[in-house]
Amino acid sequence: MTINKDMTIEEILHVDVAIADLLMEAGMHCLGCIMAHGESLEQACAVHGIDCDALVDTINQFLENK
Repeated sequence: MTINKDMTIEEILHVDVAIADLLMEAGMHCLGCIMAHGESLEQACAVHGIDCDALVDTINQFLENK
């Protein structure tokens, strides 16, 4: 499965909980926040000033190499 920027953080973590480490490293320290359940990865990246496309690439590369 691949990740896209329209998925919620909750959906992404259901793919692989280890992705939480990548999100934290990118500066997204709010994984337990209620917004993580309804906010897309793109929306969360915008709030935190994170390059969403680069993060999606990093996550998908991580999943590909598992």
